[in-house]
Amino acid sequence: MLMTIHMEILTIIPTDSKTNSLAYLRLMQLVSPSLPIGGFTYSQGLEYAVECGWIKDVSALEDWLEGLLADSMTYLDLPILRRLYEAITLKENEALMYWSDYLLASRESRELRQEEVNRAKALTILLPNLGVSYDDEMANAMNITQLTPFALAAVTWGISLHDTALGYAWSWLENQVAAAIKLVPLGQTQGQQVQLRIAEKIPQAIEVGLLLDDEDIGACAPALGILSGRHETQYSRLFRS
Repeated sequence: MLMTIHMEILTIIPTDSKTNSLAYLRLMQLVSPSLPIGGFTYSQGLEYAVECGWIKDVSALEDWLEGLLADSMTYLDLPILRRLYEAITLKENEALMYWSDYLLASRESRELRQEEVNRAKALTILLPNLGVSYDDEMANAMNITQLTPFALAAVTWGISLHDTALGYAWSWLENQVAAAIKLVPLGQTQGQQVQLRIAEKIPQAIEVGLLLDDEDIGACAPALGILSGRHETQYSRLFRS
């Protein structure tokens, strides 16, 4: 039975302008490609999509990213991010574990699941060095999916739920475009243009995703699962499997 925290979406934006500005700076640090959690080492199926000819130009790349944003990001990652954020705020460790497990189980391939675990562990190790602490009851959930320590850092640093979701979606998009620049290949300007256009669709994805009920959560991205599974055995790879 799905567990729901019956409450309105939380928005923690301190009234003090300096504190608010600092929270935004913390968000930028959290989503930065320089954060040492290995996000840039994964292509999430994109490398094999280029290898097999599914994605070979800007138009195909945009179509691919729009599909993932409208499906997996909107109907899986973002609503679960909300539930993790709320569970941490309310110290509901049972709900935290449930939704962490749910997200990991929803990843379609071994490669995608391993990415979740590896990035979760890296971020969990990093956060105490940045002043973000967690108790023993939270420890298991922290190592299941990267989204859990991500949400913990956001709550600790006073970043609103909406801005946390914006940052998470933007980080995903930036990593995908950076991978595409190397793989398709694209020019740097073309990559920035793709990022600019797809980013226009992120606010609507967040508006929908953060308001979903439990029974509406879940996304099926069969092409992503197939490509990621094929990437696990791809002969020559730039990105981690």
